[in-house]
This record gives sequence, structure tokens and C-alpha cells, in this order.
Amino acid sequence: MNIKRRKKRGAVVNTHALNDIMFFLLLFFLILSTLANPNVIKVLLPEAGETQQREPKKSLQLAVDEYHDYYLDGEKMSVEQLGQRLEYIGKTFPESTCSISMDRNLPVQDLVEVMQLGAKSDIRMYLKTSKVEGE
Repeated sequence: MNIKRRKKRGAVVNTHALNDIMFFLLLFFLILSTLANPNVIKVLLPEAGETQQREPKKSLQLAVDEYHDYYLDGEKMSVEQLGQRLEYIGKTFPESTCSISMDRNLPVQDLVEVMQLGAKSDIRMYLKTSKVEGE
């Protein structure tokens, strides 16, 4: 007896759910990659031979780019606003420190003026440097 099926069955793989999973994975990695780099302001740092690292209790980050734009913890402000903000932080958090990321092409006088604002507010300030290549 020769019984043949009229329709041959083919293997079917349903991939509709895989599209949703790939979309969510892509979205997750895109969001994660934007949070991975907290310093988005590009500043060329001056170089130093040996550096000291310490763990401050209250830390601020001040960045000054080559156009004299001041960014305190990522927020752009003028010099006057920076002075007022540092004075408030110095009174509120007496043990606060501030790391300065200043472009190497700016004159030293700009660094001195920023450090004077910190000294007036009783905030310890230190300059971030990049390591000298080849040492």
C-alpha cells in the first residue's frame, strides 16, 4: 500500500520574538554606553611626572575649556556664578575638595584666579594632570 502525503511539511522557525529581544538589548546597551563616560567635556590636560591620588570626602569637578567656559560638575556657568556656588558649597560642606581640569593652552593666571576662588571659599583645590608618555 503506497500512502503519500499530499503536502510536504517544511521546518518553520518563528523568529518574531527574537526581533523584540534584539531591540531591547540594543536599547539597553545604548543607554548603558552613554552612562559609562561621566566626563563628556573634552579638555587637554597638562602633563606631570608623578601624581598623587587621594580619596576626598566631598568631591567637585571643575572643568575649564579653551574658550574660558567653566563647568562645575557638568553645569556651565560664568565666573561670578562659579564664585557664588563655591562660596555656598564651602559653607555647606566644610571638607569639600575640587579637582580642576584646565586646558593646557590657557595661561597660568586663569588657574590662579580659579584657585583664589576656592581659597576664598575654604575649598581645597587640586589640578588634574595627564601622565607624561614614555616614563
